[in-house]
Amino acid sequence: MAAIWIPKRLVEIGLVNTAAENPESFISHCEIEYQSRVEAAAREVLVQRRSIVMLTGPSASGKTTTAHKLADCIRRNGSYSCVISLDNFFKNLEDYPRLPDGSKDYENVEAIDVPLVNRCLAELLQTGHTRIPDFDFLSERRKEEWLDLDLNGGVVVVEGIHALNPALTASLPRSKVYKIYAGLREEYSYRGQRVLPTRDIRLARRMVRDYKFRGHSLEKTLGMWDNVCIGEDQFIKVFKPEADLLLDTSFSYEICCLAPSVTPLAGKLPENSPYAERLYQLAGAFSLCTPIDDGLIPADSMLQEFLGE
Repeated sequence: MAAIWIPKRLVEIGLVNTAAENPESFISHCEIEYQSRVEAAAREVLVQRRSIVMLTGPSASGKTTTAHKLADCIRRNGSYSCVISLDNFFKNLEDYPRLPDGSKDYENVEAIDVPLVNRCLAELLQTGHTRIPDFDFLSERRKEEWLDLDLNGGVVVVEGIHALNPALTASLPRSKVYKIYAGLREEYSYRGQRVLPTRDIRLARRMVRDYKFRGHSLEKTLGMWDNVCIGEDQFIKVFKPEADLLLDTSFSYEICCLAPSVTPLAGKLPENSPYAERLYQLAGAFSLCTPIDDGLIPADSMLQEFLGE
């Protein structure tokens, strides 16, 4: 039976700012809530005796870190667990699907080797062992040497934007597969008007991460965002009904930690930039939030994926 989707929560920023007056307590509460959701997911996987977890979510939903935290929880409950990224199954550069303008369409399921995913997962179920490709993102090609993987009677967590696409698990018994959709379920309002929808929070996460850790310019991230969102609607969200569990990756305190990074970006792009107004609007929304020093984020928090050192 399909999972019941938790309605989004619309929270007044004033309430968040009040909680931010005691940041340590606020952060601790939110982190405990998130961890409890991951632990509940791990229990469900083990109780139902699933060997393969397919975990997806839109860009900057925290799916990669959540996948590793889920595997950690499964191990703490006494079962072996490991994580496979679908990124390892990308095709070589010349085989990528293309957008109408000729650029590479990374969001398209045809960018990954679907038959090979099926084969590797089937081997894990049948023999407990498989070999998966190792992808080099600099050359955008597979490395010559592949990676050996032993399941050891445990659970493999497969994470990636196409993880819920039925084509990836077509050769597997459904009773052995557990499907999780990770996404933010909390949005924020100011004076009764929604000012920070989940998609804007994810964009802010991605902007900060790409700038701090990947050396991407603001224009590059903003320029890609529309295609990212189109890809989500076409290739990710359409399979949300496939999920057995819908895992909330929201942190109420997060907007206060993003604020010191996002608010100063207003006016950072030239006025003639096609993204200047979008950036100004986003920075204005985050300026409503009471800043919290991102140094207070716990070292093991999922948010370190976006805001950590």
